[in-house]
Amino acid sequence: MLEQKTRTLTTLAMLAALSVLLVAAIHFPILPAATFLEYDPADIPIFIATFLFGPWAGLSLTAVVSVLQGITVSAASGWIGIVMHFLATGSFVLVTGFLYRKKKTRGRAAVGLSLGVVTMSLVMCGCNLVFTPLFMGQPVEAVLAMLVPVILPFNLIKAGVNGLITWVVYKPISKALHKSLDKKPAA
Repeated sequence: MLEQKTRTLTTLAMLAALSVLLVAAIHFPILPAATFLEYDPADIPIFIATFLFGPWAGLSLTAVVSVLQGITVSAASGWIGIVMHFLATGSFVLVTGFLYRKKKTRGRAAVGLSLGVVTMSLVMCGCNLVFTPLFMGQPVEAVLAMLVPVILPFNLIKAGVNGLITWVVYKPISKALHKSLDKKPAA
């Protein structure tokens, strides 16, 4: 029992580190109208953790990664970036994780990831209405004008790409991880 908990915590720690490394190494704008919005694959390890260990583990990892990224590679966005990341990724993780937990099939994962993309995108629209005026000093009307042409498409693309990559890589990673966990260390 203790050995299993240790392996779970170690795996989660490695996925957290990978998430921070991914956002540091890969980030680029995808919409010319808003170069300040950058794609990064940092949520992929969090989504994998959600499939491996469930929605609460995924949400816990989201909290840890949000803070780590917020004080290191994404420090410019301050506390607002931490909160927005937690709310966006956390909403995705909960929707996807609870759906997948009930029936662990590739089809169910695809549905969960799709609903996660929609949920995350809608949560980010709300977050941008609340937090972007505070962070960028823009009036709410300016953010409203950006919702449909910029903010919604950006979040659909970012979450969609990360969800698709997760769907493709999860099973091979899961099989390899379970194979390595099933091996008992030599005494």
